[in-house]
Amino acid sequence: MSHRRRSRAAGSPPGDAGPAPTPEKSGRIQPRAVLGSDRRVLALALAFRAANALLVRTYFNPDEHWQCLEVAHRVAFGYGHLTWEWKRGLRSYLHPLIFAALYKILALLHLDTPWVMVMAPRLLQSVFAAFGDLYLYKFSKLIFNGQVAQWALFSQLVNWFMFFCITRTLSNSLETVLTVAGLYYWFTAIESSKATSIVSKQHAVCEQSASSRKVALLIAALSCAIRPTSAVTWLYVGLLDFIQMKSKCRFVLLDVIPIGAIVLAVTTLLDWWMFGSRVIVPLNFLKFNLFSSGGDYYGTHVFHWYFTQGFPSMIWTFLPFAMYGIVKSREWRLSGLIAWVLGVYSILGHKEFRLLLSCHVTTQGQKSAWEKKPFKVATFCYSSCHNQCSHVLIYVLIPSKGNRRCYVLFVKRSP
Repeated sequence: MSHRRRSRAAGSPPGDAGPAPTPEKSGRIQPRAVLGSDRRVLALALAFRAANALLVRTYFNPDEHWQCLEVAHRVAFGYGHLTWEWKRGLRSYLHPLIFAALYKILALLHLDTPWVMVMAPRLLQSVFAAFGDLYLYKFSKLIFNGQVAQWALFSQLVNWFMFFCITRTLSNSLETVLTVAGLYYWFTAIESSKATSIVSKQHAVCEQSASSRKVALLIAALSCAIRPTSAVTWLYVGLLDFIQMKSKCRFVLLDVIPIGAIVLAVTTLLDWWMFGSRVIVPLNFLKFNLFSSGGDYYGTHVFHWYFTQGFPSMIWTFLPFAMYGIVKSREWRLSGLIAWVLGVYSILGHKEFRLLLSCHVTTQGQKSAWEKKPFKVATFCYSSCHNQCSHVLIYVLIPSKGNRRCYVLFVKRSP
């Protein structure tokens, strides 16, 4: 405070404080502007994902039907086939019950026509995906800045695998949305705890940090309840912050254990009621997939498959920009998270593209660090209705000297 007073006394008169700093320069964003921006982003994401859900009509993975919609139909209407996973208690009813409630509402409103019953779950998932896009935008804005957040949202919307997979009723799709939302609240708590403020505002900052962390823990617990493998992500995120915490015992005893115990108790009681027996789904899931390698029955890949084939194929043309963005941004927390998830998942023999969906979304902010490079690439992929063929349009903008610009368009049809 004394330094500021001396500067003002030596410089301009007291009445002339100079031009007021803009919100971006001062680091403070007006709440009304942020709310309007978030609303516009959400409206854009809702419209885009709704069109996404209506356009993608191809077959990808049986789990979007047999592990979700078929189970939901059985719960709602009393008939439907249950695969062997449900007879052995490897899946939780938490995810299918969301769509079972949707089916019941459609039946009560006499809207349960074949077309509506097929498309309504996709449209509901598109709403979840839109909120995932919003939280990715907010997360990138929190970690980097508004310009990077816009490019991260752009990368998310035009990525071919996200367009192909995120609106499907896979548990991985909802896990991805919960992961990015949880990361936003978790890093909000970290940034709030690091914020410097005057003494009168320290209590408010601490309350915001504690509440954001509790919301993040709740979302993380729900994500792990839907897919226990989500614990791989949150183990890294939690331990990284836990090492630097001052009140470790308070965090574990007052935050982690109560929230985790409540979510585990509720989901376990729900599964007991639906299964009709005492089943602990996370334990059965880990026994089958981790300790007995039951997933290997569906095929195995080499250890490096995620690094050399799976993950690069998902990022596709954005791969060089993602690599440059990782080095440029120097946000090693997110880079370490990506490497950690890829490394742990590589230990398992059975590997699939969709298992990396929640990890894939964390690269969007990283790859947007190339925003000031002299060229930009946008990739659009339209998944056709037959044989999973796609028409891929690669649009390259190469600025040249002066106001002239060179546009190059590549069209490729791939099976």
